[in-house]
Amino acid sequence: MGALRPWARYGLLAVAHLLALGLGATVLQALEGPPALRLQANLRAELTTFQTEFGACLPPGALEELLGTALVAQAHGVSTLGNGSEARNWDLPSALLFTASLLTTTGYGHMAPLSAGGKAFCVAYAALGLPASLALVAALRHCLVPLLSRPGAWVATRWQLTPPRAALLQAAALGLLVVGVFVLLPALVLWGVQGDCSLLEAIYFCFSSLSTIGLGDLLPGHGRGLHPVLYHLCQFALLGYLLLGLLAMLLTVETFSELPQVRAMVKFFGSSGPVNAEDEGAILGQDELALSTMPPSAAAPAQAPTC
Repeated sequence: MGALRPWARYGLLAVAHLLALGLGATVLQALEGPPALRLQANLRAELTTFQTEFGACLPPGALEELLGTALVAQAHGVSTLGNGSEARNWDLPSALLFTASLLTTTGYGHMAPLSAGGKAFCVAYAALGLPASLALVAALRHCLVPLLSRPGAWVATRWQLTPPRAALLQAAALGLLVVGVFVLLPALVLWGVQGDCSLLEAIYFCFSSLSTIGLGDLLPGHGRGLHPVLYHLCQFALLGYLLLGLLAMLLTVETFSELPQVRAMVKFFGSSGPVNAEDEGAILGQDELALSTMPPSAAAPAQAPTC
């Protein structure tokens, strides 16, 4: 496969991506189609039963109009079915959670601006805030990566590991740490606090949040009848979880992207031209990692004694 031309490699990558999209759509259609049909049938049955019992008391079309208004309000995060803790959607904790989901591109969809001014402000705020957030993450990464690489360098020196194996061990350890601290542990807490969700749903929420998918079908504290103080504490906890968890996720992705195996795969689909400054920098970085992981006796060769 190394003899393939660049356009053939790009075509192969595009075909594989389309096949993955088709496979995902087929699996989801098979898994989610029947439950959606059953839910739709149950809803129609409930509407038929309600109209049979109370249809004589309602004008024609009044129920459909009421349900349509409620669904439109629900799509913008406004609902009359919640308790007092969810009655005010744009108080300070809710607004902070919304801005955090906006700047982290999570976008849970549980709230949306209603006014034209709010929508225009969201556009300007995201256009200015997203680059600032990326700059902050880059600065934190620059400070944290050397700290996170020290344990891996110590283990590589102690066990006499080669640089590729040391990098793979460091990436695996960081990945397990992030999964345990930012996925499994928060999922257990959410499972215990929420009560009406399963452990799988809690893990699904944590992963969708950290991967910035943010489907918004499950949010901590919603529909639980919590006291307003506890409900706002859940929102502040989710705010901190988003900021810290996304930073940890980005550090993990960056660590895995620097693995020699991943770089070789990227290089295979990349251009086969001359080595540029970025490649030279990567080579120098790998050389520095190799020198830092070598024991002192091997890093500095012994000098010949002088006569």
